[in-house]
Amino acid sequence: MAASLLYLFLRLLFSCWILPFRAYCKIKKNGFGGPTPSFPLGNITEMKNSNNVNDSSSGFSGISHDIHSTAFPYFAKWQMIHGKVFIYWLGTEPFLYIAEPEFLKKMSSGVLGKSWGKPMVFKRDRMPMFGSGLVMVEGDDWVRHRHVITPAFSPTNLKAMANSMVEPTTMMLNKWATLISSGQPEIDVEREITTTAGEIIARTSFGLSNHKGRKVYETLRAMQITLFNSNRYVGVPFSKWLCLKKTLEARKLGKEIDQLLLSIIDARTKSWDGTPQKDLLGLLMEGSHVDGRAGKSLTIRELVDECKTFFFAGHETTALALTWTLLLLALHPQWQHQLREEIGQVIGDDDEIVYARLSNLKKMEWVMKEVLRIYSPAPNAQRQAREDIKVDDLIIPNGTNIWIDVVGMHHDPALWGADVNEFRPERFKDDNLYGGCKHKMGFLPFGFGGRMCVGRNLTMMEYKVVLTLMLRKFSFSTSPNYRHSPSILLSLRPRHGLPLIVQPL
Repeated sequence: MAASLLYLFLRLLFSCWILPFRAYCKIKKNGFGGPTPSFPLGNITEMKNSNNVNDSSSGFSGISHDIHSTAFPYFAKWQMIHGKVFIYWLGTEPFLYIAEPEFLKKMSSGVLGKSWGKPMVFKRDRMPMFGSGLVMVEGDDWVRHRHVITPAFSPTNLKAMANSMVEPTTMMLNKWATLISSGQPEIDVEREITTTAGEIIARTSFGLSNHKGRKVYETLRAMQITLFNSNRYVGVPFSKWLCLKKTLEARKLGKEIDQLLLSIIDARTKSWDGTPQKDLLGLLMEGSHVDGRAGKSLTIRELVDECKTFFFAGHETTALALTWTLLLLALHPQWQHQLREEIGQVIGDDDEIVYARLSNLKKMEWVMKEVLRIYSPAPNAQRQAREDIKVDDLIIPNGTNIWIDVVGMHHDPALWGADVNEFRPERFKDDNLYGGCKHKMGFLPFGFGGRMCVGRNLTMMEYKVVLTLMLRKFSFSTSPNYRHSPSILLSLRPRHGLPLIVQPL
């Protein structure tokens, strides 16, 4: 018994103290500084102490789009002390923080997409939500997943998905009209859009009815809140035992989603007669069937994980982009007028949205990119080095976790100029790709390199379809009940929703 206890103690000491201390010494030796960690929490205590909610007063007066210092106050503080590249710690896990695009370019230039890892601490933490979906797999498995998934987002397949977005959006807009006619012009558009985006992704991804789609959405949403809206200690040894209730609840929700998606996949498998498929699940199954050689297809388990990944990422990113867009359009009504004029010229008044015309909505694309710059739904990106990486005279050791601060770069006046925190879609008129950013790696709305978001064209299409339908029927203005508090719940979202005054045109 004594020998067993001694063994467990030494193993615990080695994994929770000696290994992190060796990593710390190696990183320091390689030239990286940063805030001093304390065992076993690392820098978590300082992060939590500085992350107090600082809501603005009710209403829209005095709203600031300078959100980096409020969403990530600890990063803003550490940048002032340690620069834009430094090491900080989540528990016993070191992270290389990067908000310097030139450093990011040099670091990633020679690394293939399949050669980037994902921090194991996040893989374990987010397993119930993403499993082994595309955002988490790496190496040859990533290549295989990407090989099967990429054809599903071809222009032909996207065109087939476009019209399936119209009905759920129209149902939402009809509901708004009913509320307005009954004397309720103030609507929480964030809640409405998020629900509708969930129904859209349920149709385009799985061909699900509203009822089944809403069940998947509600369960995933509950898991997101469980995982990311609790006082957790990611990276701290035995943190799952410290938050046992939340851990078990997330696992339970994960199993519920798995069973629901397994039943959908099983029913589709039994009913499929080999005819061409039009939704994402069918296209993935078809891709696996056509190229069903060993090592090329996706297993049933992998299909489930991809379904979860795309359901969450597919509805979350678009819903938040649309939500923040309506906030900015309410604050800048002149842009509502400009977009309506463009919609009239390009799309016309037809009920059917013609897919080929969407690419001609140039001003709407400027607005979308400016929204993704100021209020990026994906506020950061994470990687893990799978080999030693040399950047100038510095060495990033194999296994180092990497945290890329997208919000920090999107709000950096050195990259964007003195008007960095102003809503100016015309930035993208003359520079459609980078909006005049002084460095091409300073604007990362969909990630970077080989692991750039594979569904970005689907997101842009849905954004244009839904915003077109909304702006055709309604105008949006500010509500005195809005409290501006962008917060991180994995994604960047308004903490208190987005109540707006909605009026029919």
